[in-house]
Amino acid sequence: MKAKDAMVRNVITVKADDDVGNAIKLLAEHDISALPVVDDDGKVIGIISEADLIRREEIATEKHRHWWLEAVTPASTLAEEFAKSHGSRVGEIMSTHVVSAAEDTPLGEVATLLEKHRIKRLPILRDGRLVGIVSRSNMIQLLASIPPRAHAEVDSDRNIRAELLKRLGQQPWTDFGTRNVIVNEGVVHLWGLTYSEEEHKALIALAESVPGVVRVEDEMIPSY
Repeated sequence: MKAKDAMVRNVITVKADDDVGNAIKLLAEHDISALPVVDDDGKVIGIISEADLIRREEIATEKHRHWWLEAVTPASTLAEEFAKSHGSRVGEIMSTHVVSAAEDTPLGEVATLLEKHRIKRLPILRDGRLVGIVSRSNMIQLLASIPPRAHAEVDSDRNIRAELLKRLGQQPWTDFGTRNVIVNEGVVHLWGLTYSEEEHKALIALAESVPGVVRVEDEMIPSY
């Protein structure tokens, strides 16, 4: 799947000259965490998010430092912080470094960008212009819309076991052996030691993903 399969196309935006108070109202009214900032041609020039607004003079949350820390803090940092806490226009507060993706970006890469940059919303661009946005909640909504895997009716226990062992052999995070897997009438029995809680969970998830599996019986023993 691609970014275009999960993105919202009708995106609420603001301009650099807009009043900060208006941007705050839009965030609150629409229960969103960030707003792309666009120019008159629809090109994204920045983004204003909750993180840009938590240090505001109005609620007495602007950053204060001891004098000795302030003395060694770069002037550019102090100026940026002052603008974010006192600025009245979106352009004075917005972040100009915008992490974005194209419509055809695989969803796996979208998820990586969201995680890596610790952001909640990713603008989707076409030739620099905003065409949509993908949020973490959009990813969850897409996941919820996918029907459960259909179990293959003719898969034999032997085929299920062979496929499961094949997939196990492709994983670098486990050395779970062939003697630890039994399949009976579509039910997978997993035996033996696991060396971490993460491996334990992953083994169950892997077994459940094999076509034809009815359920997984967890008979593994944790050694951690």
